[in-house]
Amino acid sequence: MRRPAPLPASPEEPTPGDDPDVASPAPRRRSLLPFGGAGERDARGWESGTADADVADVENPDDADPGSDGSSEAGGHSATAVIAEEDRDAAPSAVRSSEVWRAARARRKALRAEIRRFTQRSRRRRFAVWGTAGALVALVLGSVIAAYSPLFAVEKITVAGATSIDAAVVQQALGEQIGRPLALVDADRVKSALAEFPIIESYALEIRPPRELLVRIVERTPVGAIRDGDAYSVVDAAGVVLSSSQERPESTPELDITGGLGSAAFRSAGLVMRSLPADLRATVTEVRATSGDDVTLSLADGKTVVWGSERDSARKAAVLVRLIAAAPQSSTFDVSSPTVPVVG
Repeated sequence: MRRPAPLPASPEEPTPGDDPDVASPAPRRRSLLPFGGAGERDARGWESGTADADVADVENPDDADPGSDGSSEAGGHSATAVIAEEDRDAAPSAVRSSEVWRAARARRKALRAEIRRFTQRSRRRRFAVWGTAGALVALVLGSVIAAYSPLFAVEKITVAGATSIDAAVVQQALGEQIGRPLALVDADRVKSALAEFPIIESYALEIRPPRELLVRIVERTPVGAIRDGDAYSVVDAAGVVLSSSQERPESTPELDITGGLGSAAFRSAGLVMRSLPADLRATVTEVRATSGDDVTLSLADGKTVVWGSERDSARKAAVLVRLIAAAPQSSTFDVSSPTVPVVG
């Protein structure tokens, strides 16, 4: 059976496009959809669709020209409106992100300021401790470096307190210390060099920066010359022989001691001579003692002084000086009892 032919068009009904007064249906337009929609994605990151419902969402009927024929100009206005709306939605989001970042930064800055404020005292104390320690370390290191530096080597040796011996001789004996740093002066070698001088009883070393070494010596006090065979030995109160000679030195009194240098009589006589004033000791010509309690002195002008024991020797010396001044013509002075002296 044959399909019937289609009916011809009615002449009263104009076909679309033939009558210019009849508007043709609006062409389909692409819909600009946000990310995630169906369709293809264009160069700006949007996807195109073909749904007619999307066109109604994009177009604004109030802005459209009622007399337009559906050309591409209306589609361009609708796309621009969609992009502007999306830009307005994105702008507040960017502003909010910037504000959050600035707020977080301000909070961190305030937190650091509070931490610094509350730890300021401990930081100051720590800085003070470390500063003091550093200064001490620097001082010690500087002192050590300076002390052991050749810039502070010994160039001059000064001897003080030498009366009976020549200071130049002592300096010559210590000559090996020249050129040594002050901190490296060998005390043992100095002691060995000074031991060659029996007259030196004690000594002390003083460093005088930058280049001087001072040696203070204390000489032994000779108390007399004791006969030793055919010679005389000059001794001090401790019995140390300072020198020996065939003749008795004129400035040294003769010692007439029973029992020798190790006896109690010698010890008592030595202490008595040490207690005398220098000017009075220079006038003594002889010291006699048979025990520790009967020391007797003979003076250059013929006077005799009965001293007794070494007890209260300083007081006895002061009484003797006053007695001689008060009775210069007297020849005997007994100060064995300083509270009751006797002048004869």
